[in-house]
Amino acid sequence: MNFYKDKIVFTGGTGKFGKVFRNFYPLPNIFFPNKKEFNILNVKKIENYLNRVKPKILIHAAALSRPMKIHETDIDKSIKTNIIGTSNIVLLCSRLKIKLIYFSTNYVYPFSKYPQKETDSLLPINNYAWSKLGGECAVQMYKNSLILRIFMSEEPFIHKGAFTDVIANFAYHGQVAKYIPKIINHTGILNIGGKVQSVFNFAKTTNKKVKKILAKKVLKKKYSKYQIIDTKKLKKLLNRR
Repeated sequence: MNFYKDKIVFTGGTGKFGKVFRNFYPLPNIFFPNKKEFNILNVKKIENYLNRVKPKILIHAAALSRPMKIHETDIDKSIKTNIIGTSNIVLLCSRLKIKLIYFSTNYVYPFSKYPQKETDSLLPINNYAWSKLGGECAVQMYKNSLILRIFMSEEPFIHKGAFTDVIANFAYHGQVAKYIPKIINHTGILNIGGKVQSVFNFAKTTNKKVKKILAKKVLKKKYSKYQIIDTKKLKKLLNRR
């Protein structure tokens, strides 16, 4: 498959990552349907759109994410959007023989050890992560697919404070966008992350005013010092290019 020539449908084009992706790749072969013409809860609408465009690849980044609290207070919306909506996408990609790339999250891992590999056991840390894992279950059933467990953040870092006592490997949206053309032909599961460092050090690269805070004090019993995903598979794929 050719990222720059084959027709690609990208869901979630109005989201924060979607806007970055559109700026990186303003290409005529990439389609960004709006919610009205591509409602992931309306199978007929999805099918009509895909039959009209006839893409070879579908990148499914549309999801209910923030505020995280909504996944606790409105599980109906969380389930419908992230699990049922994703299942609808999988059904039609399977039916129409379209390669599917699904945006999941690093938070499906329990971070009980580090670094977390793609083959490690899973235990989502919150309802958002459970909803994304629910989507993964459907995607796993379709072999012509790629699940991306992504550890990413907006650029610049938007929060006023960042943890000095949490070691992680976040990547910024733009960095992740650059990876997509290079991994488009891969299948299975792939961790996507950046440099291993404290969250504070990551944050201050784009936000010089960010303040130091301690996760031990904020998270207490939920505190985990190491939140690192293994990106060896990603690095191998990038080095092949």
